[in-house]
Amino acid sequence: MKLDRRLALLGVFFLVLNLAIATQYAVSKIGYEYYLVHPCEANIRYIGSDNTSGGRVLRVNGANGTGSLKLVFGNWSAGTNKMYSAAFGIVNEEQVSVSITHINVSSDNATYMKIWLHGDRDANANNTNNDPTTVLMFNNNTVVNTSNTTAWQLAPGNDDPSDMCYNVSDRTNFSTNTTWDETQHVRFSVNNSNAYGIGVLGRTINNASDFVWVQVAIDIPTNANSSGLYTGTIWIHYQADTNSYIL
Repeated sequence: MKLDRRLALLGVFFLVLNLAIATQYAVSKIGYEYYLVHPCEANIRYIGSDNTSGGRVLRVNGANGTGSLKLVFGNWSAGTNKMYSAAFGIVNEEQVSVSITHINVSSDNATYMKIWLHGDRDANANNTNNDPTTVLMFNNNTVVNTSNTTAWQLAPGNDDPSDMCYNVSDRTNFSTNTTWDETQHVRFSVNNSNAYGIGVLGRTINNASDFVWVQVAIDIPTNANSSGLYTGTIWIHYQADTNSYIL
């Protein structure tokens, strides 16, 4: 019996289609590793500077080790405005530039808090006359910079938690140590060399700073509840560059 040519072509079509959609399975593997380290020695790390009751504003949260950090601002009454121009610093150790996009604060009660990024450690960053690098990030429950912005761009780091650099074009001459605080168990710096982000006052990825200071103001109104503990969490959001720069 002679097969219809159209049926034969249809059979070939289904055979080719079946081959095209056939699933292939394979198994392979790749190892991985990462270390849990102290937050002052991570790839994006936090360092102390300003002091308050009992020592650094920034301190380890609990026993010394690989735990979390917290900011302790002390005891203040209603109607107080207290400014910490360098409550803590952010240092980039990645070999890529890292952008800080926005900061938000979560709390079980009122925050009464303002937060800036800026480069002059001992200047009040509440206006550009005091510090032209200042960027207001959080204004008492209002996120000022949004997630699709770049508020501050840190230059690539050098993977060394013992120092930070205010001009990455010359790490030998423009670096300063981040010393260990034996009381609060954090790294810190009180060096007043100014930090400049990429794009700030003409700085580029080749001569910007790999750190920035964070100013925090506690601005308590006169009608605030005069008793109780105010606690919360500061969320700092980052975005990394996709290109690696070895300096």
